[in-house]
Amino acid sequence: MTPDMSEVAEVLHARHSELATETMDDGHALQARANSPLIRCGKELVAVMSMPAPIPHDQGLWARAATTWPESKAVAARHRGHLVVSMLGKSEQPLVAARVTSAVIGALIATMPECCGVVWASRVARPADLWREMSRDSFAPYPDYPFRLWIDILPFRSDAKIGAVTMGLSAFVGREIEFVTGELALPALFDKVAGLSVYLLEHGSVVKDGDTIGASASERIQVRHKNSDAFGGLPVFYCTDDSV
Repeated sequence: MTPDMSEVAEVLHARHSELATETMDDGHALQARANSPLIRCGKELVAVMSMPAPIPHDQGLWARAATTWPESKAVAARHRGHLVVSMLGKSEQPLVAARVTSAVIGALIATMPECCGVVWASRVARPADLWREMSRDSFAPYPDYPFRLWIDILPFRSDAKIGAVTMGLSAFVGREIEFVTGELALPALFDKVAGLSVYLLEHGSVVKDGDTIGASASERIQVRHKNSDAFGGLPVFYCTDDSV
């Protein structure tokens, strides 16, 4: 399971023509060699390492994945190797790293039909076909980039109310979202959580403890910074639309 990086570079350029020309600072073209572990994506360098062993098993990861990808556990059980993809250097903007890495992963999948899935940041698992297609929008303008590749939104019940919690957002802003409502239906709740997620991805952790958010002047959703009571002390932006 070793990718031909020259082929990956060609596919990456074809899929993302908006990327800057792959050149070094001195103006000489960076030629991706077939066996090179590095590929340039825009202004960034990304490392791709082939690992001839399965990823460590995480029961929680695959249980979450099964809610939207029923075959995930079977796929995980039969895989025998994996690739580790990471951007060199630490970007000041996690969103930049996510966009770049997602694009490279999409190109890898397009050139390696044996790829069966992607585990993102050890928190989220997605089928390879879905990643290949959605990652075409890796560099789309806000809010149209494929944030649902990076973040799960999972429903739960809280007494007589319903809720939704994210998994994966903390890799970007240090907290997940836990939203409990007694007023919204599940689709509307998911829309609220998705909207807040992508806002935080774009702007960083700008919602402070005690702030209220809302789509209109009359909508007031209180946000508290706390450790979740329902999810083992997970640091969250705890949101509720209960009347104050």
